Amino acid sequence: MKYSATLIISIFSLVAFSACGSENTNQGQGQFSGNFRGGQATSVEATPVLLSSISEQVRAYGTIRAQDVVSVTPQVSNRVTRILADLGDNVTRGQVLAEIHDVPFRENVEQARAQLRQSIASFERDSSQYIRQQDLYERNLISRSEYDDARTTFLNSQSQYQSAQASLTQSLEELENTKIKSPVNGVVLTRFIAEGDVASTGQPAFEVANLIGFETRVFLPLRDWQDIQIGQNVSMALSSRGSEIASGIVSRKSPQLNAVTGLGEVVITLTDASSDVYQGALIQANINLETRDDVVVIPRSAMVEKVDTYIEPETGTIELERSYSVFISQGDTIAVQRQLTLGIQQGDRIEILDGLTPGEGLIVTGHRNLEDGSRIRVAGSEPSTLQQIDAGATANFQNMTPEQREQMRERMQNMTPEERQRAREQMQGGQGGGSQQARQTGGNN
Repeated sequence: MKYSATLIISIFSLVAFSACGSENTNQGQGQFSGNFRGGQATSVEATPVLLSSISEQVRAYGTIRAQDVVSVTPQVSNRVTRILADLGDNVTRGQVLAEIHDVPFRENVEQARAQLRQSIASFERDSSQYIRQQDLYERNLISRSEYDDARTTFLNSQSQYQSAQASLTQSLEELENTKIKSPVNGVVLTRFIAEGDVASTGQPAFEVANLIGFETRVFLPLRDWQDIQIGQNVSMALSSRGSEIASGIVSRKSPQLNAVTGLGEVVITLTDASSDVYQGALIQANINLETRDDVVVIPRSAMVEKVDTYIEPETGTIELERSYSVFISQGDTIAVQRQLTLGIQQGDRIEILDGLTPGEGLIVTGHRNLEDGSRIRVAGSEPSTLQQIDAGATANFQNMTPEQREQMRERMQNMTPEERQRAREQMQGGQGGGSQQARQTGGNN
């Protein structure tokens, strides 16, 4: 059976205009079936649903610092005479950072040496005397008391000698401590003294960062702290920027919470850092708890959130119930609403456990005013068959009399599915030719 273009246009125009008004008309209409809503099409943008990777993360803030910061405290007290290192200077282990006035300590060394020499002389004298008395006592030429006196004198001289040695050693060490030295290879972070200051044994003079790596310490509430495990990967960015500047791992974790703040300490060691990493910089650390690959991930902005309130019977309190949905494009003409089951979230991306299939067209803009079955026009796509029918054949349908419309409905209902498909293919294959054929048919009549 062949149909003129006018008939085809009228039939499909009737479908478009009466789809919402009659359930019988919707049955067996192929791609035009469903909860179709009439009215002007809403312009939207759609993007394919894709599989991606997503990570559940804990976000915290911390300050970059060296793994070991050493406080260099003077071991002797006196006036500072020279400063040999300043902020930012790289220093080596044993390098002199500052000097303290050393004259009194040199005098102490000379005095200790004099005492040591005197002790050596006394020890040598009493040692020889003790050896002679021991020999005489063994030959029974002196009494026991004389031998004991010689032995006691020798032991006292030996003790004084050892004490003089220790005193000299201490004096030499104090003299050496007048030079404040770095105990590690590193960089000077802070200088607390200046020339002319009195160095004190209880106050640090310098802070030196040991150049073995960087770390940051973050403090987390109980729920997040419990989920953190040693070895988890961490990405870091400066708080003022969004780009990643370093990566690291969780290296240590406090076994207890702070009794005052209720927070748990977690130490993150940097394993790879860019040139933008500086000590003291405030960074945002994203700790990866779990990563899932090849899952459906969509932007959170594409979702529509619905919040319902209800009263909990047992407690009588008002509770909130949230549900989430999205719209997908069906044939670039109809918006279909899908209810979602959500998974983990990472920033503005969220995992979808149920409700979407890869490859479907997810509506990402223009979806706030849509309803299930709303007519849409996807930006950047060609006008659909139904939109072509509406644009070119609405006038024909509206100009029909009620009797002609009733006859048209009867013709449409009497068409088999195969006849509808052939009519649709004729319409899609050449609406222009059909129009010309219609004009010729009308002229012949």
